[in-house]
Amino acid sequence: MRVDQSNEETITGQLQRMAMLRGWSPQTTESYRADLLHAHLFFKSINVDLVQVDQAEVLKYLASLRQDGLKESTIQRRRSALSTWFAYLQDQGMREDHPARHLPKLRKSRPLPKLLSEQDVELLLAAPDTTTPTGLRDRCMLEMLYATGLRVSELVSLSLANIDMAGGLVRVIGKGDKERLVPFGEEAERWLQAWLQLRPSEPAGSFLFAGRGGKAMTRQNFWLRIKQYAAQAGVFPLPSPHTLRHAFATHLLNHGADLRAVQMLLGHSNITTTEIYTHVAKARLHDLVNQSHPLGKR
Repeated sequence: MRVDQSNEETITGQLQRMAMLRGWSPQTTESYRADLLHAHLFFKSINVDLVQVDQAEVLKYLASLRQDGLKESTIQRRRSALSTWFAYLQDQGMREDHPARHLPKLRKSRPLPKLLSEQDVELLLAAPDTTTPTGLRDRCMLEMLYATGLRVSELVSLSLANIDMAGGLVRVIGKGDKERLVPFGEEAERWLQAWLQLRPSEPAGSFLFAGRGGKAMTRQNFWLRIKQYAAQAGVFPLPSPHTLRHAFATHLLNHGADLRAVQMLLGHSNITTTEIYTHVAKARLHDLVNQSHPLGKR
């Protein structure tokens, strides 16, 4: 029986060297550290050294994660941390093999976005008090999110120069600095016009929906505001930052929109990312049949 000689200081020291060699951020380093320390405690419990562990023991560790009921994404992350660890040990000549390299592949499960009905969207949009400047701003932001499918981070970074009122278009700089033009409808335009009339006059290039002091509103701050409005309107479960983006895509497909068009509007580089919304739409159809058809619940 092997004696465990790995400890927190050893793992931390090796990780600091890995971080330096690979240019990791402090957040990435800390994430790897937490996952490796978790594995270290498991292997220590079976009297195995983290440096010397073999493939059978790695499989035993992964099986224990499943028995604990962890999400596949968490299991995959911890497995990836181990794989990175063993690759580093190989590079440093601390072991010859890589016990996590040829493990069976995990099947990736992609959770479906939470479904928000069109009625719930209407309740959420109507929640802000539009007799106040803050309420009017928030109503306009909600309307723009639902009308365009923007990410919250894209919305809060918009400037007045991004809006083409005559064309009914918003120019968005998305992930990877990719630019796209997204149309918005008459309802969103109506609220945008109302906000622009009340919006404080600021230097050109300032944020369209500024927070306090004219600074950019953070994604987290607006998410909290969405949750407050949802609770106020009785929309549960409380929405995530992407709730209205999901609703935008799903409701378009429910009303016959082309999948490729939705892909372009969302700014997805791969069609498979957009296809998840077809599953949401199909799930909604199944629910409608079960609720409405005389034999649906049999």
